[in-house]
Parts: sequence; C-alpha cells; structure tokens
Amino acid sequence: MPTHPLLLEARCLWEELARAPRSFPPGDGVTVTVSPESALCPPGWVGVVVLGGSALVTVPAESAAEPVRTALSGLPVEALVDEAALRAVLPVAGVLGPAALSYVSPAGFRPAAGVSAVERLPGGHPALRALEEAAGREDSEEAALDDITSQAFVVREHGRVVAAAGHRAWPRRTAHISVLTAPEARGRGLARTAASAAVADALAAGLLPQWRARPPASRRVAAALGFEELGAQLSLETAPIAPTPS
Repeated sequence: MPTHPLLLEARCLWEELARAPRSFPPGDGVTVTVSPESALCPPGWVGVVVLGGSALVTVPAESAAEPVRTALSGLPVEALVDEAALRAVLPVAGVLGPAALSYVSPAGFRPAAGVSAVERLPGGHPALRALEEAAGREDSEEAALDDITSQAFVVREHGRVVAAAGHRAWPRRTAHISVLTAPEARGRGLARTAASAAVADALAAGLLPQWRARPPASRRVAAALGFEELGAQLSLETAPIAPTPS
C-alpha cells in the first residue's frame, strides 16, 4: 500500500530534525537512536515522534539507548506519546507535550469562508504584542507568534487585533503555523479566518503547512481547514536511567 504523500514529507522533516543516522521504521516499529544534537526535544532530553503508526525516538547518550529501548519495547506505538504510559516504564522528571502533528496539501485545504476582513501586518507589529498580552502568557507561548517569519494575518474588531496567524520557516520547506485569538473573541471562527489566510500564503509559496497543537480547540480549527492529523510529538526529561542488566 503506497505511503501517504503528506506522511512521507512529515517523516522526512522530523528525521532531519532528529539529526540521527536512523529513521522511522516500517510498519508499527520503533527506532531508538543516539542523537545529542536532536531538535526533537530540549538538550539532554528524550524526544519522541510518532507518525503514521511508527516512532522515532532520540536519546542524548549511548548509555540511555538500551534502557529506553527496553522500557519502550512493551508498549504499543501510540502509547509512546501517552504521558501516563511512559511514566509507568521510565523515571520521568518532566514532560513537554504531547502535541498533535497535522499537515495539509493544496488539494485538501478548505479555506475559511468567514466574512471578517483579514489584514497583513509585519511580524513584530505592536498590535501583535498587545494581543499576546490580552491572551496571557500560556496561550501566547503556545502560539509563538514571536517566532513567525511570514507576515501576520490579522482580524480586527473596533480597531484592535483580536486574532492573528502566521508561519515560521522550518527545514524542508515546512511552514509551521502559529495562531492566537483574544479570549473574548474565541468560539466565533476568527482563528480559522486568520489561520486560513496564513495557510493559503504558505501553500502559494510551495511550502508544507504544519499544525502542531495541544489544545483540543486548536486541533479542531486545523481539522476544519483540512489538516490531517498524522501523529504526535513529545519530549521527556528523565532521571538517571540504570543500565539494563546483561
């Protein structure tokens, strides 16, 4: 059965970010590989990406490879991005994620049909900072509008930006989508309107839009625009792992 074209592109992206000599295995396998420079996770952490039913796991040192490989061997692949399942087999000190990974093709994109006008602003515009302040630190850090390398696509109400989206340049011509909506403006389709403009801009430039999200509401916006959820990503900080007995 041919592999989904979006899945191939997504796997190539995360293999490059892993900075490791091994890649996603076929079928429902798991590859655990040593990569101190992995961009799947913070330095010194364990990075996990599950895409299309197989997993790529990076560890920071050779001493951790076999213990992690042994601990994960009894888990189904989907459990590798389940915090509770991982805590049951590894000495977990910290977790980032899991976050769903979704992608869209030009043919699958469903543009928003909202009536709100979308305006373009430079990425560092003060109106975006005001939106971040209104949204609060947690939501602003999740959206990461500060990191976009595109213009910002915004919706205003009464002169104030209440929704904004953009994309950040990632490797392999990937456009990582960022979206943020003011708390009082949520639930009205404004995030979808702003994000639709950002995704259309990325596709017009021949880029692969990627939507990485933890909140269910964000995942619903991605699905409404035609994004396909292909997997998830998670980072683990572990306490010292005892070597596997020989």
